[in-house]
Amino acid sequence: MNRKFSVAPMLDWTDRHERFFLRLITRYSLLYTEMITVGAIIHGDRSRHLDYNQEEHPVAIQLGGSNPDDLALCAKIAEDYGYDEVNLNVGCPSNRVQSGMFGACLMAKPALVAECVSAMQNVVNIPVTVKHRIGIDENDSVEELFEFVEKVAEAGCNTFIVHARKAWLEGLSPKQNRDIPPLRYDVAHELKHAMPQLEILINGGVRDLKTAEEQLKFVDGVMMGREAYHNPYMLSEVDSRFYGSNEKILTRFEIIEALYPYIEKELSKGERLHSVTRHILGLFNGLPGAKKWRRYLSENATKREAGVEVLYSSLGCLR
Repeated sequence: MNRKFSVAPMLDWTDRHERFFLRLITRYSLLYTEMITVGAIIHGDRSRHLDYNQEEHPVAIQLGGSNPDDLALCAKIAEDYGYDEVNLNVGCPSNRVQSGMFGACLMAKPALVAECVSAMQNVVNIPVTVKHRIGIDENDSVEELFEFVEKVAEAGCNTFIVHARKAWLEGLSPKQNRDIPPLRYDVAHELKHAMPQLEILINGGVRDLKTAEEQLKFVDGVMMGREAYHNPYMLSEVDSRFYGSNEKILTRFEIIEALYPYIEKELSKGERLHSVTRHILGLFNGLPGAKKWRRYLSENATKREAGVEVLYSSLGCLR
């Protein structure tokens, strides 16, 4: 699988509607689900958590958990659903995640992470990858990071997505953990240099494609998060710049046109218009009328009776 460019898993953001929308903009970027806990899959509404559109491929699922047996079960379920990759979350710093013993706190338990990876590898044929931080709290030395990656790599993991900030598990909120600890791209570069046999991807603070291209001089791939969500049309250049594609790029208005049948299908199943349109509010960023368009959609798409005609009418703010 070509992971030169991917869109990060983002809780409450990268659901199936967002991924369908992004696939209209970039054909080749690897897309990730939100983090889904093993408990939600094993005990919850499995279809609600795992269903996706076939157009989303290549699409990876991110799992949250620390029980090897539960993770193996969920990895197998995900493979049966047709996901292209299973990713283990070892980067989320929230208190709720820590209390469930998964996320960034697992960086202090490399043997357990290795056991989890091995259990998943034993039951699936799709890649099992790990997304992690460069360290946690005071345990942030390069040596400790290398020891973590080496241990997990021995269990069969070949791909590591490195959020190039450490996580403070005490005293900082998840939001603060995305901004306050300084970015250390150099640590990820050093990791790749020391372990060239591994696939190393970098994540954190990447806000434009020029930065992403520069990072490819040092690592194998780049993962973009919030910027891809807030300014999605930026991704229209990804296929040509990162994958050498010369396929036609849809204009912003063609993307809206392509969304109409999808929205009508979702509305017929009982979905609300806002569930889809909340993800597209950044599509016209920087163009005349964009603010008016966002306001129109935000005010009208949330109404219970709102249908696809609301989206059609909203374009009058732009033309």
